[in-house]
Amino acid sequence: MKEAVVSDSTCLIGLERIGELNILLSLFDPIMIPPEVEREFGSNFSWLQTENLASSLLVAALRLAVDAGEAEAIALASEKSCLLISDDKQARAAAKRLGVSVIGTVGVLVRAKQNGVVSAVKPILDELELNSFFISRALREEALKLVGE
Repeated sequence: MKEAVVSDSTCLIGLERIGELNILLSLFDPIMIPPEVEREFGSNFSWLQTENLASSLLVAALRLAVDAGEAEAIALASEKSCLLISDDKQARAAAKRLGVSVIGTVGVLVRAKQNGVVSAVKPILDELELNSFFISRALREEALKLVGE
């Protein structure tokens, strides 16, 4: 059984740019996004479930630290008690303070390799970087070490 996940727009945009959104579909179900992430992402795929938030109070509080899409994504992941995909340092910290488990785009790629969804992570990281997706050298090296590349 696949794990439910909420994503902010960064991972979706990055993987769409390189034609690798299928990685998310192979690992997660359902893949949920809040309305603001749908607006930021700008694409509508049938497998992406846009979910409205039950309460705007948490979003308003989170907006003091992170942007609107990240705030809604964190709040939705909290409401649904599921994993959050976010690459933003402040958003990740805020999510963790709320007890929300977080994975980043690179972590998704590591999981994909570990589950046999992709045969190699390095070419995907290279392609992301060629398409203006910033990955720190330390994170890149750690990810490649984890997957034996």
